Amino acid sequence: QVQLVESGGGLVQAGGSLRLSCAASGSGGTFSTYSMTWFRQAPGQEREFVAQFSWSGSRTYYKDSVKGRFTISRDNAKNTVYLQMNSLQPEDTAVYYCAAARFLEARYSSPSSYSNWGQGTQVTVSS
Repeated sequence: QVQLVESGGGLVQAGGSLRLSCAASGSGGTFSTYSMTWFRQAPGQEREFVAQFSWSGSRTYYKDSVKGRFTISRDNAKNTVYLQMNSLQPEDTAVYYCAAARFLEARYSSPSSYSNWGQGTQVTVSS
């Protein structure tokens, strides 16, 4: 198991930026062996995929609506994954969750593929 702690959420005006961080710890194995993904969940909606950073090959994948605005990155030396969010819009308002799955190869996986989750961080974008 790996423990995940998100930070960096907050209130921002439309067009603004935020950078989320997710720090991993625990005895579940080397951080670099985990595929790391950001999900989000708005009130009354299902949790949805936002961005993924693969554990092998440094491949990244994004939800269509965030392509060109969000960037996922990771620092394996710091056991941390980041989500840089630019040009934020009110529809980006949600609780953002970090998730980890060891050796996960699949892209755009559903939440059920992940057994390690952070507590979530609120992102609110005002119009």
